[in-house]
Amino acid sequence: MGDAAAVVTTDDACVHAAHTTRAFVATSALIYAVVFSAFLVLERPGLGIGHFYYLAIALLALGLGPLWGAAGGALATLLYATGVYLSHTVPSSEIFTVSTQIRFLNYVAIGALLGWFATRYRAAIAELQILAQRDIVTGLPNTRAFELAIDRRLAAGQPFALLVVDLDSLRFDEDRDQALRGVSDALSRALGPEADVARVGGEEFAVLSSCESVEQAAQLAARLERNLCESGSLVTFGWSAYPREGQNALTLYRAAGERLYARRVLREPRVSAGRLAGV
Repeated sequence: MGDAAAVVTTDDACVHAAHTTRAFVATSALIYAVVFSAFLVLERPGLGIGHFYYLAIALLALGLGPLWGAAGGALATLLYATGVYLSHTVPSSEIFTVSTQIRFLNYVAIGALLGWFATRYRAAIAELQILAQRDIVTGLPNTRAFELAIDRRLAAGQPFALLVVDLDSLRFDEDRDQALRGVSDALSRALGPEADVARVGGEEFAVLSSCESVEQAAQLAARLERNLCESGSLVTFGWSAYPREGQNALTLYRAAGERLYARRVLREPRVSAGRLAGV
């Protein structure tokens, strides 16, 4: 499930990046048009309105990368030369000077360079965003990522179960991180990619899975608890079901937590026996 949650997180980031890219490209096109029009109307020898093409090139490169940035530089050169040809105040002979070639090289180089840096920056940010929402021990999504996952479930409006899982005890010879990874691996294998699993506390996990009723949620919790206990992980489950037992994350989590606490109190002798077995 951790991989599935990472995909969802990455998809959200991609949607945001797509919106930003469209805004950059649209603004770049507007600047190209405004600068070209202003050049025709206002340009005088030595005024330098053509330098504003750098803004359009930069936005295009930031939005689409180095190749489009370089293409934007070539387009700016073409628009500049066209503006000089159509202008009545700038000699057309300026088109065929060395300065036009230098302008072309500068436009293209700036576009390619900014686009390259923007591409590297976006890749680094995407990796950091994924890492920031991952638990360092288990590799599962952390509390923040789980909040986003439950918000998506609530927005979809489809019935689902929220399960909370608590690791009851550790044998004295057992490594805590190893035990946590064992629980996370077992949950991921048992639930598959369609469920959301996260580590939401020191020894606590949470699960989101499609269920139609409280009864189905209870059956799922019982099955998972039995499987984990048989594999050597002494755990207790609590559960709740949307929409029957709550319309928001806080209410659902409270209901599941109350069930977990009540079941732990009733089964405390089992936990004590587990601790004694590890002595």
